[in-house]
Amino acid sequence: MKKIKGIIFDMDNTILQSRIDLESMKKETFGYLVSRGILPADLDITNHTSSTIIAEATKTGLMTDQLIKEMWEIPKRFEVIGMKDADLESGVTELLKELHDRFCMVVVTNNSIEAAEVALRDNGILNYFDCVVGREMMKLMKPSPDGFLYVLKRYGNILAEEWISVGDSWIDGKASTEAGVRFIAYQGDVELMNKMGVYPSAEITDIGELKRFI
Repeated sequence: MKKIKGIIFDMDNTILQSRIDLESMKKETFGYLVSRGILPADLDITNHTSSTIIAEATKTGLMTDQLIKEMWEIPKRFEVIGMKDADLESGVTELLKELHDRFCMVVVTNNSIEAAEVALRDNGILNYFDCVVGREMMKLMKPSPDGFLYVLKRYGNILAEEWISVGDSWIDGKASTEAGVRFIAYQGDVELMNKMGVYPSAEITDIGELKRFI
């Protein structure tokens, strides 16, 4: 096994205790797209996230620039509310302090880059990361591997097998493994991950356990 040189972190509920109401965000985004005749009202969104619903809408070819702009206002509003005064997950600061001089560390998030950087800065940890990749830097959001491929291209001196990633959701695992990066589930629903075709290489319940794999 290659020596690990880089770590890719998810943000919500991995680094930060996100209060984003993901279910309401998903339903409101879906409702908007249905009301504009982009998606059918009978689409089963049970296993969808906001990002996969948006991907479905994009595939239709019916999204005008104006519709895209209006649609993005919905998740942006939920993100701003949910990230306000967000606390760090337990042990995150200590882990980042210990690792930041030894590894290339990046965040890949479906949040806007602005919301992500504000939240990380407000918690005093932005300076520990070499790069923050938000949705504006991806063609498609997680579960697409675009954000991970952006990282691999930007840090071309580090091979995919020299990275590991950590996240709480199946979309993190899907994006990571499709980019060839080993995925570790943090306090995730592994049963749901398996159902969605994601099989983490390890599971951890404390973020400090990540050190065992590097």
